[in-house]
Amino acid sequence: MSVIEIDKLVKEYKNGVRALDGLSLKVNSGEIFSLLGPNGAGKTSLINILTTYYKPTSGKVSILGKDLCREPDRVRRQIACVAQRISIDEHLSLMENMLFQSRLYKVDAQLAEERINTLIDSFDLSGYLKYPTASYSGGVKRRLDIAMNMVSSPVILFLDEPTVGMDVESRKAMWKMMLKIRDEYNTSIFLTTHYLEEADQLSDTICIMKNGKELVQGSPGSLRSYTRQDMLRITFSNAERGKKYKDVFDDTGFIKFSSVRDNSVLLGVDDSRTAFTAVNKWLLDHDVEFRGIEIVEPGLEDVFLALTGSGEDRGEEWVC
Repeated sequence: MSVIEIDKLVKEYKNGVRALDGLSLKVNSGEIFSLLGPNGAGKTSLINILTTYYKPTSGKVSILGKDLCREPDRVRRQIACVAQRISIDEHLSLMENMLFQSRLYKVDAQLAEERINTLIDSFDLSGYLKYPTASYSGGVKRRLDIAMNMVSSPVILFLDEPTVGMDVESRKAMWKMMLKIRDEYNTSIFLTTHYLEEADQLSDTICIMKNGKELVQGSPGSLRSYTRQDMLRITFSNAERGKKYKDVFDDTGFIKFSSVRDNSVLLGVDDSRTAFTAVNKWLLDHDVEFRGIEIVEPGLEDVFLALTGSGEDRGEEWVC
């Protein structure tokens, strides 16, 4: 069953910028759906439309069976959105923040108390009750922010880059929290993230978009099939040599895309076996010192590079 259906969605601003250009996608009930794309892909515009802040120029959006443009009030009552900027009030205690949220959504007082206590325990926040919220770490503030938005029992929870700026441990704690929201609360999660590993680990479905359009949508495993057995990894003694020969390979004309990981160069090619022979011969003919060459299966970052071209759109915001 689909909880979100988008058909040929267009968003064009007054300055002529077309942020969304005929986008179509579906989000299924009870799944974590991750939206990936470089800066300028249209992710923020899409989130703003789905959470009823913006109106689309054209196209159709249905959320929980309701027409988003005709029934925005009914949609708002069944969704919640946690933006990049943490929304807790540091002048209020943890409990006061939770109670304020429940009153904002007009949750019955007794029901709100039950939900709040359950959420505090479920998200491991009980140990912070006696401390001022201003003293919380960024990770704890984010957990509280999400717990607050769960007080209304949303059917769909929108999370806009929830782990940006977190250390590894805090990020992994947040991953557990998102899985708990999906599995124990049966809430569908619409996630935007710049961390490819995060999308790979958490998602039931991933959509990669660029220039306001969907490039591909599917499970992490199915997306990898787009470049299966069409990659070579060449390992050098250090990263500097890898960067040097990446540029050389790019100039050969038969490389679809390339990237450097530590002291290795990954090459996307049309035929991995033919390319393996040709690249290996070239390395030996030119007396290039290298530690190994092998055919490898792609990761999610490789899929992104393959789908968006040579990697020229891949900026620093993509993190593995």
